[in-house]
Amino acid sequence: MLRCMLRSKIHMATVTDSNIAYEGSLTVDEVLLHITGIKPYEQVMVSNLNNGERFETYVIPGERNSGIICLNGPTARKGTIGDKIIIFCYEYYTEDEIKNFSPKIIRLDEKNRIIE
Repeated sequence: MLRCMLRSKIHMATVTDSNIAYEGSLTVDEVLLHITGIKPYEQVMVSNLNNGERFETYVIPGERNSGIICLNGPTARKGTIGDKIIIFCYEYYTEDEIKNFSPKIIRLDEKNRIIE
């Protein structure tokens, strides 16, 4: 049996930009993706702490060390600049894999720098 478990989480990211004209997705600083193991174009779940919106999309890498978190396309309607969001990435694991399982979780400050 496989179980869907949280693999990675970017906690308390601040939305820095919004681009309604883009086709869709979420731009995330490439460094944050690398540290959490989230791959470009991988599916993520996003939860907006400011308005309660929750949506799925995929990520694209943003400029390294820029702190960018940009809502693109239709997701730009799910929040505004300055909103706090949580980015979740899930994966399926076997019962044996779960025994040694630990998700990669990072917490960010208001400029999207890692604090933990």
